[in-house]
Amino acid sequence: MTQLSDTQAIILSAAAQRDDRIALPLPANLKGGAATKVVDTMIAKGLIEEVEARRIALQPHLSDPVWRETGDGHGSTLVITDAGLAAIGIAPDELSEPNAPQPTTGGDTGASADGADHDATATDSAPAGAKSRTPRDGTKQATLIAMLRAPEGATIAEIVAATGWQPHTVRGAMAGALKKKLGLEVTSEKVEGRGRIYKLPAA
Repeated sequence: MTQLSDTQAIILSAAAQRDDRIALPLPANLKGGAATKVVDTMIAKGLIEEVEARRIALQPHLSDPVWRETGDGHGSTLVITDAGLAAIGIAPDELSEPNAPQPTTGGDTGASADGADHDATATDSAPAGAKSRTPRDGTKQATLIAMLRAPEGATIAEIVAATGWQPHTVRGAMAGALKKKLGLEVTSEKVEGRGRIYKLPAA
């Protein structure tokens, strides 16, 4: 698997949670030349790609976030690639078909970007209209689901040990791939001597 820095993993995990797979906004502490360096490195590794941003003149709040201006009223945005998904242990077919922007020759089309970066909580319920999908056997996501469905549940540390993911990637997978994409509700509780454990209802 591609070796990622913590910053790269955070960017990819956030992008994977968004329906349009847009990698913006970047972490708040990443600005200026440092942001450009990280983005250029990730593009060179094929983890993200630069595509034309959709701009909606009459509803600018629905336009894609812009990475850089390209002239003549156009700009580009950044989206996670299949290689980027694989780098954080998510197979592209584990996610619903993205509404990602595509390179175009012009024109205002498309829908809004969901820029929220959600964390898993004990009280969150599955969103209305969430698609129920079954992950492929043998994937890290399948391992995560199996651990969460075990009677004893699993801690973040246990999931990290089993999958090789970073803790923030585990939380992102529970809030994004499981809750938003598969419609599965993750609950959590503190257990004395073990810490906070996370569970899914038994299948």
